[in-house]
Amino acid sequence: MVRLALRTGLRWKLSAAIALVGALVAIALSLVVHNAARHSMLDNSRDVQVERLNFTQKIFESTSRLQFGAKLDDPALPGPLRREVAENERATYLQDTGETAPEVWAATPLSDGRVLSMHDRFPDRFAVLDDLDQALLIGSTAVVVGGCALGVLVGGRLSKRLRKAAAAAGKLADGDRSVRIRDEVGGRVRDETDDLAWAVDAMSDALQERIEAERRVTADIAHELRTPVTGLLTAAELLPPGRPSELVRDRAQALRTLVEDVLEVARLDGYAERAELQDVALGEFVTRRVRALDPDIRIDVVRDSEATTDPRRLERILGNLIANAARHGKPPIEVTVEGRVLRVRDHGPGFPEALLREGPSRFRTGSSDRAGRGHGLGLTIAAGQARVLGARLTFRNADEVTDGSTGAISVLWLPENAPTNTGSFPVIHLPDR
Repeated sequence: MVRLALRTGLRWKLSAAIALVGALVAIALSLVVHNAARHSMLDNSRDVQVERLNFTQKIFESTSRLQFGAKLDDPALPGPLRREVAENERATYLQDTGETAPEVWAATPLSDGRVLSMHDRFPDRFAVLDDLDQALLIGSTAVVVGGCALGVLVGGRLSKRLRKAAAAAGKLADGDRSVRIRDEVGGRVRDETDDLAWAVDAMSDALQERIEAERRVTADIAHELRTPVTGLLTAAELLPPGRPSELVRDRAQALRTLVEDVLEVARLDGYAERAELQDVALGEFVTRRVRALDPDIRIDVVRDSEATTDPRRLERILGNLIANAARHGKPPIEVTVEGRVLRVRDHGPGFPEALLREGPSRFRTGSSDRAGRGHGLGLTIAAGQARVLGARLTFRNADEVTDGSTGAISVLWLPENAPTNTGSFPVIHLPDR
């Protein structure tokens, strides 16, 4: 089951939250103000009607004339009001249908037992209530719009700082150790974003210190091993001919190669390597170097090109990619030159999923069919040298063919411009296609 996740910015989430809270508060306050104003108007209408009834009663008792539409024993008198008056009480009553202004009744018993009553509507008073409702609606809308604007402003600033922190963290992950997230975030007022930036910088510094310490230890160990390994290899050359001597010389040479590779990885990890640039015709360069390594390798120059690069490091990358293909793949091995793009392909089982997903890792040779041969530093060195050249090194598997094999494809993308520093481009790992 595929779940789709909607991605929204922090500014819009904050704006929506402020707008929702503002709308709820505005609605609640509008209802309270509306009800309070309505009850006040109703109470005022009762008082006005009572005053008119008293005035009318005085005129009727002195002149026997009815004023202001007053009536005696009105048959339309509401029942609740009639019962109140029957108890010899002056009373008022509201008839409210909710559609128009309510009708206000007032009635009082007379000395002769009759009931004097009058009723009227006060549309002019309740027209003010409509104006109040309109003003409340406009005010509530203004509050919601202002809340949205405030949310966009505040959320935008916070989102901008977080995006800067994310971009700085990306640069840090790509190997730029000079980046400090707290400097990228900036800001005059310190908040949780600054605390996060300081924490990430502290973690980065601690990790860099550990990595640098491990790199120095590795380099020191490998450097110390060079002298005894060289002596061991020299001593092995003095052994009498025979199968045991060949095994000793072979293992001594393998140990020496491992020590040299570990030293090279340590130098690459230190980001201190610099490319010595020259103009190289890639088609001729690749053909000559590959032929020297193995004349049986197929070479296809689709489109020749010139590049400004370090030939020694480029040769090292090609040699490691071809050695990896020869060691873990199956023939034929194919090398293709297409402009500034170099491809090395074998027809073996392909790269393991872990390498495609995570990239080359030192001292890991991959799946069981690749285990036991090599120490896993070849592709690591190739990736490191590609970074020094400002190139990209990608890995993928070819589509499956009829014999069941897929084949591993390594692609080196040389830059159009000469690299200015190490780590110009990250190593990118493409999925299978």
